[in-house]
Amino acid sequence: MNGFKQRYKMIFILLMMVSINAVAAGGSKLMHMEVDLSNETSLQRGAKTFVNYCLSCHSAAYMRYNRMGEDIGISDDVLKTNFMFGTDKVGDTMKIAMSASDAKIFFGVTPPDLSVIARSRGSDWLYSYFKTFYVDESRPFGVNNLTFKDVSMPHVLWKLQGIQRLTQSDHIDGAHHIPSYENLELITPGSQTEEEYDQTVRDLVNFLVYVGEPIKLKREKIGVWVMLYLFIFAIITYLLKKEYWRDVH
Repeated sequence: MNGFKQRYKMIFILLMMVSINAVAAGGSKLMHMEVDLSNETSLQRGAKTFVNYCLSCHSAAYMRYNRMGEDIGISDDVLKTNFMFGTDKVGDTMKIAMSASDAKIFFGVTPPDLSVIARSRGSDWLYSYFKTFYVDESRPFGVNNLTFKDVSMPHVLWKLQGIQRLTQSDHIDGAHHIPSYENLELITPGSQTEEEYDQTVRDLVNFLVYVGEPIKLKREKIGVWVMLYLFIFAIITYLLKKEYWRDVH
């Protein structure tokens, strides 16, 4: 009986997760992006964007600068000159100078650490999130987000993307208008074109996925060899079994 209860609980939790994701996406399907952790250039650009636009408020406390540099091809000298603004030791983790208590006073909530945000939210969610900020004067920072409704974070990449507004939605659910990503309209261009900003977001999400699991590429390569070993071992085991049981009738 307890087994059935556990199964029902798991089914209920999974259904709730699906519902929460749908609400977080504003009732719209998340936009998709392909993650490519083998693209060092993309990871380097993503690291640059993260350090310049995210690391002042959000830490990545489970990642060390020198580990990042070694993995994505950035030398210690370049790290010290262009990436490390809060410490002078390449072996330090990517923390911020602002304390959690001060951050809560400034923003009303402590900005979360982003070490495993990609594993928690997923790459599609992050990609959609960075592209769906829009003007909303009712919010403390003057912006809202279709992927994360009533977000407490300002749009830190607005100078790159520009400013978007939400147009009238044609999709009506009962008495409620449900906006989709197609209802976003750029009203003030940023310093980047739409294609350039899209690439910036892809690079940033690529980097956050890497930070969430730095060993992923090596793990996948090792996994191929493990599966090959198990396949060969299975053949040898089968041949040994036939040999041992050959004279048994």
